[in-house]
Amino acid sequence: MTVALEVRDLHCRLGETQLLSGIHLTLNPGELTVVIGRNGAGKSTLFKHLAGELPCQRGEIRVFGAPIGNGSKAELARRRAVLPQTTNLQFAYEALEVVMLGRLPHQQNRPESREDVRIARACLERVGLEGYEGRNYLTLSGGEQQRVHLARALAQIHENTGSRLILLDEPTSSLDVAHQHKTLRIVKELTREGVAALLILHDLNLVAQYADKVLVLAERQAIACGSPHEVMTSDILSRAFGFPMTTVPHPWLDCPMIVSGARPREAPLEQHPS
Repeated sequence: MTVALEVRDLHCRLGETQLLSGIHLTLNPGELTVVIGRNGAGKSTLFKHLAGELPCQRGEIRVFGAPIGNGSKAELARRRAVLPQTTNLQFAYEALEVVMLGRLPHQQNRPESREDVRIARACLERVGLEGYEGRNYLTLSGGEQQRVHLARALAQIHENTGSRLILLDEPTSSLDVAHQHKTLRIVKELTREGVAALLILHDLNLVAQYADKVLVLAERQAIACGSPHEVMTSDILSRAFGFPMTTVPHPWLDCPMIVSGARPREAPLEQHPS
């Protein structure tokens, strides 16, 4: 089985500032890995390297066994989808037209087909936007726009065979609680279909509930990588976020539950006059 994504000793420096130092990561097909860390820990810089937006100054990134940037870009686009935190789209496209953009890598030397449209409609339905095909994208709420772009990413890697990879930067940032869970359930469904998924998330309890593996960044380096039970501990999270964190067993799920903030001191016993 070919590793979907591999990061070997990745370093990045901007002038005198070290942005990443010695990052190692392996992502296998069928695995959901989440990157966590405080603001400025290096999450966005790592994501841009994985998406191919920033070149490797030192170290190596391999996608489907080949160095990133090698091989056919069209072939990579058919197997890997990248959804950044924000997507600036200023034209009044219909929602279905936005999703159809994800089918462009599959239309090499052929026109748009009925099958492309069927896939795009199915992806809109999968994210809960059935009936939105003709809606003006610019009139949608921020959360609805985010789900349209998720559907676009799903349409891009919609294939029955072959290794696939999806990279999502804060895909739940504009969503209500119900749609946050729906989005992450979709990603989990993808991993059961053999897709490798890497996400950046801020809600630590969502991470604990859905991630197979967690990469913890602090001070622009990885301080832990493993299952939520292994790395989402009080000590590691408190160090990573510079804030008191307590991990307790979830009352009904097999995952940790994270409570932020210092434990309150016990109130002193009331003194009664003798």
